[in-house]
Amino acid sequence: MPVKAYINRIATAVPEYEVHQFYLRFAASMLAADRRRIFERMADLAGIEHRYSCFAPASDPEGPSADLAGTFIRGAFPGTAARMAMFDDAAPVLAQKGIDGLQLGDASRITHLIVTTCTGFSAPGIDLELVARCGLPNGIERTMIGFMGCYAAINGLKLARHIVRSDPQAKVLLVNVELCTMHLRQTTELEKLLSFCLWGDGCAAALITAEPAGIELDSFHCLVARERRDLMRWNIRDHGFEMVLSGQVPAAIHEALRNSQAAILGGRSAKDIDLWAVHPGGRSVLDAVERALELEPTALEPSREVLRQYGNMSSATVMFVIKEMLKAPPGLLGCGMSFGPGLTAETMLFRTVS
Repeated sequence: MPVKAYINRIATAVPEYEVHQFYLRFAASMLAADRRRIFERMADLAGIEHRYSCFAPASDPEGPSADLAGTFIRGAFPGTAARMAMFDDAAPVLAQKGIDGLQLGDASRITHLIVTTCTGFSAPGIDLELVARCGLPNGIERTMIGFMGCYAAINGLKLARHIVRSDPQAKVLLVNVELCTMHLRQTTELEKLLSFCLWGDGCAAALITAEPAGIELDSFHCLVARERRDLMRWNIRDHGFEMVLSGQVPAAIHEALRNSQAAILGGRSAKDIDLWAVHPGGRSVLDAVERALELEPTALEPSREVLRQYGNMSSATVMFVIKEMLKAPPGLLGCGMSFGPGLTAETMLFRTVS
């Protein structure tokens, strides 16, 4: 009988600086009065009340710098090298905060470490830094899943399941850490400013083992709408990482889900699914999922609440939603999904155990 893999625990963490209103006012200050009114009206509809950043905001959102340290100076935003140095300093601190929340006890028993991130890179990287900071074994098997965007956490869970199924003694630590606010750009393009106003920093850490507790990872399905690949892009440029998030993304997700519902749900109806852990890429994305699958208005409330409280934290976000599923009674069937460049939807089916 095949070994099953379970998410036993999930811990989440965000930085100390709440920045949502500050960044809205900073972004609005880059626009002429008529476009500022459009921006403010659309930002109000986003369904976000809080976002967090590793970098302290300046005292005045209309002042010369976006951050207290004076790194993001108007007309002289930092280049990619400076931003990567910021990532090297801040990401391990946030990731350790997430791992500490798991209360692992004897960390030397962890056999595998998987880290997902798309907001910063270096080598030796955050994986080795976490080994040193968290007391993980020096010989731990490490895997970095980089630059997959928001759906990387689902791929991380998929890999963790493969590991546990091949080695029932494995104890896999999955860490999703993203510093999205580090890629603030100075622009007068309305669509880019609205896109940035979704993003926050966050970390999720999860323990996946063969112990039958928490959430059983049942099956996975990947959907790629290649003809829509240009609607969502994440490119490394001279002045940071540039996200392109077209306003056509929700419609594309709606169409893709309508056409592939049977494959995603294993031939089931959406009415057979008790729990929905959908990546809140934005309010309009959640609305598109709700319409495509004809869900009840309350079905995506866990996702909407995560969006409301934290914004979009890229790969960490769906894990914040799945964490809420751990509170559900046993015996429920759930569907998780997350979207990203490609245009890609990574989906999975899961069951609550305890």
